[in-house]
Amino acid sequence: MSGPDSAKTLAIYLMAGSEAPELAAAAVAGGADLIELGFPFSDPLADGPVVRQAAEAALAAGMTTAACLDCLKQVREAVDVPLVPMTYAALFEAYGWERLEADIHDAGASSLIVADVPVDVRPELRRVQLVAPTSTNDRIRLAGETTDGWLYLVTLAGTTGVRSDIAPAFAGLVEKARRLYAGPLYAGFGISTPEQAQSAGALADGVIVGSRALLVAKNGPGALHEYVASLRAALDA
Repeated sequence: MSGPDSAKTLAIYLMAGSEAPELAAAAVAGGADLIELGFPFSDPLADGPVVRQAAEAALAAGMTTAACLDCLKQVREAVDVPLVPMTYAALFEAYGWERLEADIHDAGASSLIVADVPVDVRPELRRVQLVAPTSTNDRIRLAGETTDGWLYLVTLAGTTGVRSDIAPAFAGLVEKARRLYAGPLYAGFGISTPEQAQSAGALADGVIVGSRALLVAKNGPGALHEYVASLRAALDA
């Protein structure tokens, strides 16, 4: 999923909203290979304060599930990289599991992430699976067998957010995952600086940047483009 000149995949997380298509275009122009689009939820267990605040703002602005699907269509028209919505089980429960899965793909998604559905629940829902440093070998193996295209490595036991260092447990997680899964490994949670992206990218096949991207995006597409370009340069160095 990386670009023609990019050895490592760079994924940028944005929240669904009126500015998302323009921001996504700026991120891709800056070097992003994949856009993860948050569908906001009122009680996001895996999300730290920055993503929570972005979700609250999106909900306050009227981002219903239907509006998120419209946003996804607009983002798809703005960029030609893979799009992966990330959300929670409650939205599927309210909308209908099969219906929402179908509508997400019809709107242009390449895959999806449901952060609070365990790997052994709803196996019929094709999605990107998450594993963490606390995951057992059996869970990582099952996640690898059922994941959609790549495995999401959560670098730490905690929520998303801007942090000063990559968690020490991450290297061990990569080592375990490599033994149990032959596909691409993308690292997320706590990656915010070019140096952290380079460090995580040295071990994984790609990195996912969320909280810092959302903070930078508040300053507009130009600022996001510049920030993503700095991450891209670090990954390619």
